[in-house]
Amino acid sequence: MSLDDYGWAPFFARHFERFLASSPPGSPGGPTLEPARVVSPGRGLHRVATAAGEGLATLPGRLEAAGEIPAVGDWVVVDPPGSTGDRTVIRALLPRRTALSRKVAGARTEEQVLAANVDTVFLVLGLDGDFNPRRLERLAVLAAASGAVVAVLLTKADLLAADPAERSARVAAARAVAPELPVLPVSAVAPGGLAAIEPYLVPGQTLALLGSSGVGKSTLVNRLAGRELLRTSAVRSRDDRGRHTTTHRELVRLPGGALLVDSPGLREAQLWLDDPEAVSAAFMDVEALARGCRFRDCTHRHEPGCAVLRALEEGELEAARLASLRKLEREAAALERRRGDPEARRRERKQGAEYRRIQRFKDEQGRR
Repeated sequence: MSLDDYGWAPFFARHFERFLASSPPGSPGGPTLEPARVVSPGRGLHRVATAAGEGLATLPGRLEAAGEIPAVGDWVVVDPPGSTGDRTVIRALLPRRTALSRKVAGARTEEQVLAANVDTVFLVLGLDGDFNPRRLERLAVLAAASGAVVAVLLTKADLLAADPAERSARVAAARAVAPELPVLPVSAVAPGGLAAIEPYLVPGQTLALLGSSGVGKSTLVNRLAGRELLRTSAVRSRDDRGRHTTTHRELVRLPGGALLVDSPGLREAQLWLDDPEAVSAAFMDVEALARGCRFRDCTHRHEPGCAVLRALEEGELEAARLASLRKLEREAAALERRRGDPEARRRERKQGAEYRRIQRFKDEQGRR
């Protein structure tokens, strides 16, 4: 095994060399420092891959306090065992080429990196009763902000083999809300059902699966890996909603040399964007219509000569898609305000501390 097998690239090599050059003489590790990729993050202990193989590495408290907490797929600088102790120690986090992020669940305005340094993000939806175009729009905004290539996987295509009209309708609905993205119907159980994914399985390339529980991500990982790596379970019969079977994020090496990040299904996919305008990247069809509006600052609500409203009246644009765009734009604008307001962040931290105090009280009462 080599670092190239884990996706090492000139981008990371340059930053590693810069880190070494900027490290003062006598700093921990010195010439023994080497790069490693985070295969599976944990609490305090992270599984990493170096040129020598995989092992556990500790994260110093100073990095955790500074918020430099590695995510799956991150490249880090480590000090291997024998130089300063008997354990591998993470000394620094290298800059990310891409980052797939969301806002943490709850009221706190903080970023949660779901996967780092991903080359392609697959947005995964099942072609069963839980099919939801609005969820796809939200996931597309998250993925567009990551900097990675994005594609859509419609799993469980075999379930609609007896109803080709319904299958075609759902595939068309997905293409309508993701007109700029490849939309790939696949099946993890049918012979040849994953042929559409094969062009993406390039050695050293990192892929990530993003979707809710029950869409078949773990089954897909097992099929691509050629063995049962992850536990799977059936969806609920009444609504095709899934149960969480993947409980942690992990970087899996596939037989052909590609790398795949599997992660727990998302119950919440709140936006985390550096620029509120990034929402537009997932609604290029609406943006194209807007270029035909009479006024440059058209809000697409009541202005005369609005090309978007005209498309709505003529059935060229679905009302639900425009409503989804407006909702996501409001959410992105609210996020920007909260990120720029220190007082709002202080209030959130205070609310979080009060919530934890109440939970501790409830736990103590439950033990009595």
